[in-house]
Amino acid sequence: MVSSPLRHHGYSIHSSRFPATPSGSLRLSPNHIHQILSTKTPRTLLCLFTHHFPSSHFSSYKLVARCRRPLRCNFCHQDSLDFEEVNGDFDEVGEENGEFSELELLELDEEARRAAKKYSMSLSKELGLEDETYEDRGEKWQRQKTLSIHIPNNLLPKVAIVGRPNVGKSALFNRLVGGNMAIVVDEPGVTRDRLYGRSFWGDREFSVIDTGGVMTFSRSHDDVMEELAITTTIGMEGISLTLREAAVARMPSMIEKQAAAAVEEASVIIFLVDGQAGLTVADEEIADWLRKNYSTKPIILAVNKCESPRKGLMQASEFWSLGFTPLPISAISGTGTGDLLELVCSELQTIEAFEISEGENKYVPSIAIVGRPNVGKSSILNALVGEDRTIVSPISGTTRDAIDTEFTGPDGQKYRLIDTAGIRRRAAVASGGSTTEALSVNRAFRAIRRSDVVALVIEAMSCITEQDYRIAERIEREGKGCIIVVNKWDTIPKKNQETTTHYEQDVREKLRMLNWAPIVYSTATTGHSVEKIIDAASMVERERSRRLSTSILNQVVQEAVAFKPPPRTRGGKRGRVYYSTQAAIRPPTFVFFVNDARLFPDTYRRYMEKQLRSDAGFPGTPIRLLWRSRRKAEKECKAADTVKRSGRNAERLSVAT
Repeated sequence: MVSSPLRHHGYSIHSSRFPATPSGSLRLSPNHIHQILSTKTPRTLLCLFTHHFPSSHFSSYKLVARCRRPLRCNFCHQDSLDFEEVNGDFDEVGEENGEFSELELLELDEEARRAAKKYSMSLSKELGLEDETYEDRGEKWQRQKTLSIHIPNNLLPKVAIVGRPNVGKSALFNRLVGGNMAIVVDEPGVTRDRLYGRSFWGDREFSVIDTGGVMTFSRSHDDVMEELAITTTIGMEGISLTLREAAVARMPSMIEKQAAAAVEEASVIIFLVDGQAGLTVADEEIADWLRKNYSTKPIILAVNKCESPRKGLMQASEFWSLGFTPLPISAISGTGTGDLLELVCSELQTIEAFEISEGENKYVPSIAIVGRPNVGKSSILNALVGEDRTIVSPISGTTRDAIDTEFTGPDGQKYRLIDTAGIRRRAAVASGGSTTEALSVNRAFRAIRRSDVVALVIEAMSCITEQDYRIAERIEREGKGCIIVVNKWDTIPKKNQETTTHYEQDVREKLRMLNWAPIVYSTATTGHSVEKIIDAASMVERERSRRLSTSILNQVVQEAVAFKPPPRTRGGKRGRVYYSTQAAIRPPTFVFFVNDARLFPDTYRRYMEKQLRSDAGFPGTPIRLLWRSRRKAEKECKAADTVKRSGRNAERLSVAT
């Protein structure tokens, strides 16, 4: 007989219900076992019970009472139970932990952080995007470092860029904000919604607004449609011809409405014209519109596409007739943009010093709204913010850029909502031959990367498609929190509780990589249950930022290993877990130090993830489990020490010579 493993955890088993025995084992009758199961046992109890019958017939059973699961038990007959194996597994987790000194535990934690960072960088490189460069990131970080204080977006003065289509407004916007936020393509009508970005010049900071082209004052409807080149076929197969024509007819007016809203809230207006094309009737009409409605605001006339300083003055002289002082610039090369920024800053009012409250210093989570075209992403954004922030139309591909909008929840928590373009299949985008759509999809993927929580929007009637599966796969690989939004729920006829249950089962079965994501059913057009999206996103962000203490984590791992030990290899080897720790958050990343990571197959790793979720939570967020071979890690440390010593020796030799 073996002694009870209870002593490994220091539990006292001497009580009226558990009488002491000389041999250290427990002799219980079947009645005793029934009594144990019917009463409350200690939650952290994990032990081996044996019972003996007075007769010559002998049988033994193992009872495992899991932490936080007192009713989940497992009985094994003695013929299938190896006592040395059970004790060995317990020693692997329980006693090995005690062998690490405090200094060694600190080294393991530091190694875990390095492993998590290395894995995150390798995954980001693998999922790298075409137009994302490290230079852009460094420039943005340097700009933030230069400014002494962070001013909230709603307090920044705003500068709107307006003009007719294809004069370079988006190129100038990218030049001023110092990035590649707006899509720049040599075709009219690319920008449709308002796009905001932060810019600075010296010690002044302000917000720049990119707008769509204003062009319908004296143009016929056919000319406008021809210039905008709005398609009425792609992505509109399920819409009647009458609705298609009505949606297309409303598009120019909706673009101008967005531009007018930007001018309305701006402190300074940059009126941009094309120096190479010369003065046009559309330029004169826009100048009259600005002079008539916004004469109280500073208006700066910038003549774009003047790359040559000598020719630029000649090109700009043509625009004196508009009644403003023309300033030749080039958004592509940057010529004259310094003078433009000087004029802008001279017209801006100085922001008075203000005290930043604790609420301003809080982390502002970003929520990206992604999905296939025409599933209601822009409608959800408008319903959340309570205004027509973006253009909503049945025309496929209405949203081009990734639109950032600040939003304050009912509890006062601020969020950054990101509306994105619809993501079609890569083959469909390539066959369409549209550069604008390809860039729009790229912006959507970039929005996923810079977000904290992703709202994957699916259409209720369409349910899950192959493209939804691919988007979900991308979200999981990026390590983002996720909520599944089933939009247009009102289109499902005769709904009841069973309908929701069956629908959820279908979603879970088809999106297995997101089986941890909560599901929200909403109707954006009526605003039904839209607020639940923010509630779910708030919960997901809290779970994504949560840290699990090392003691609780190792306790959960101990119980998981004791309940189901790692499988043995043909050679008799078995994996051992020495130590585990949480190395990072967003997403939660756990590092397991084991004897050999190859001894833990994928099935066992999925089992460990399932146990972590069931015992520790983390709903709505992916968790990463990294397995580090302890022997391999020690070899790497020794190799690093050897390299350091050789470097020091080389320095000493060079100094001596």
